[in-house]
Amino acid sequence: MQVDWSKHELLPAIAQDASSGDVLMLAYINKEAYELCLSTGYAHYFSRSKQRIWKKGEESGHTQKIEDLLIDCDADTILLKVEQKGVACHTGRKSCFFTSVKEGKEVIAKEVDIQEKYSIVDILYHTVLERKNDNSKKSWTKKLLNDKELLISKIKEEADELCVAIDCEDDAQVIYEAADLLYHSLVGLGLREVSPDRVKQELKRRFGVSGIEEKEKRVK
Repeated sequence: MQVDWSKHELLPAIAQDASSGDVLMLAYINKEAYELCLSTGYAHYFSRSKQRIWKKGEESGHTQKIEDLLIDCDADTILLKVEQKGVACHTGRKSCFFTSVKEGKEVIAKEVDIQEKYSIVDILYHTVLERKNDNSKKSWTKKLLNDKELLISKIKEEADELCVAIDCEDDAQVIYEAADLLYHSLVGLGLREVSPDRVKQELKRRFGVSGIEEKEKRVK
């Protein structure tokens, strides 16, 4: 049996610990990622937020070595039985499924300090996404997410304060204002659910391209 790509270009893929049987995560795979799984022996997925193929563990080192790959009876769902190095979840937990709806609490403790594995930008962005789904009334991030006009006004305000700092204040104030602007910008990306990885991809695309030429192309 072969995967039926005619149903959709992105198919769900479940990663399961080959030894314990624990369900680790669910992601999506396109045809290219699927072929990379087969050719490399390591799990590759297509990230809908990053809009690109990514090898699991490419940043954290928490890779998934594929022990077996199974297709369901409809040929549109994939099960990867893997040897998980480190943890599967970006929160530092073994599995992405750690919140019990029935019990109303987290059931698996963190096993890894994610600050050692991920950039602070990625950690902060995922924290913003988590705030979208919680009921916190004391969270400034939540308040910004619930009030788009306030968020936009804060981004403008922080950008102006950074310009003032660059113009006539010391380095410490420049750093402080830049951090404020970055934080509020990440909340804006979180509101739109645009991963900062896509910004990194855009910056990478611009390497070797003259800034003047780039601006001229936009005008045309």
